[in-house]
Amino acid sequence: MPAVHVINGPNLNLLGTREPDVYGRATLDDIRARLAELCAARGIELVFRQSNHEGDLVDWIQEAGKAGAPVILNAGAFTHTSIALHDAIKGSGATVVEVHLSNVHARESFRRHSFIAPVARGVIAGFGAASYELALAALFDREERKT
Repeated sequence: MPAVHVINGPNLNLLGTREPDVYGRATLDDIRARLAELCAARGIELVFRQSNHEGDLVDWIQEAGKAGAPVILNAGAFTHTSIALHDAIKGSGATVVEVHLSNVHARESFRRHSFIAPVARGVIAGFGAASYELALAALFDREERKT
């Protein structure tokens, strides 16, 4: 695994200030720094991105899939609405771990449906910023089991 792509969707640029009782106080840069440290320890490149625009996420998923790089995806609200992201994952063959900071199943009913989950390798939710680290650990473990 030469690289891991971490793709973040809408409003995640507001982490640390947006509803900290729901999403925690860690910023997206805090999460990036921690994942960069974990990847560097294994000699793996971290590609870390955020956009409020669905098309950017589609392009980045396709890019990762073409490169054979796994993806940690927090699609934010697009999780519950985007058939385009579902199709990008399925069409590109990207290995995706869906991540959520909050436990979406303990929140509003509309957050309980994911268009990503059916095409994801797995889903991690409810552990705050540590959700990203758990996803990365799962990808590392999967890679080690292949060798």
